[in-house]
Amino acid sequence: MAEFTFQLMGQEDAAAVSTLVLSGFDTYIASEYAPPGIAEFRKYADAAALADRARHDHFVVIVRSEGVLAGMIEMRQNNHVSLLFVAEAFQRQGLSRTLLDRAIAEVRDRADELERMTVNSSRYGVPAYKALGFRQTGPERSVNGMLFTPMAMRLDAR
Repeated sequence: MAEFTFQLMGQEDAAAVSTLVLSGFDTYIASEYAPPGIAEFRKYADAAALADRARHDHFVVIVRSEGVLAGMIEMRQNNHVSLLFVAEAFQRQGLSRTLLDRAIAEVRDRADELERMTVNSSRYGVPAYKALGFRQTGPERSVNGMLFTPMAMRLDAR
């Protein structure tokens, strides 16, 4: 069984995190988007953009297995999952749940009063987020060419 190590993303990790996110996006999500949405997502997942957000109102928890980046979760304003990606080789091992739990623990260290967490899920991600405890809160939407389903999870039940 692989051993996993978790930590907050450092600025030096941003390029590898961006590569992981864009690889997952290209494999599982890009086909859902029109070209403007693909360009918008690529801009959002760019290493410099990730690093800049991490210096402001976002944080990123990363997980490695034997030095290999296995997954990441980015949180915005301590209550919204901005990005959650697990490398294909590490999927179906509970890493999404563990990353979410680590992010919730980090949020509670920072804010402590978290009652509800939100996410705007891709079509591909909806079943995974449902399995994590999120519920759809509205119809699928498109903003800047990016399709998403708004979802939320109450944390008092966790």
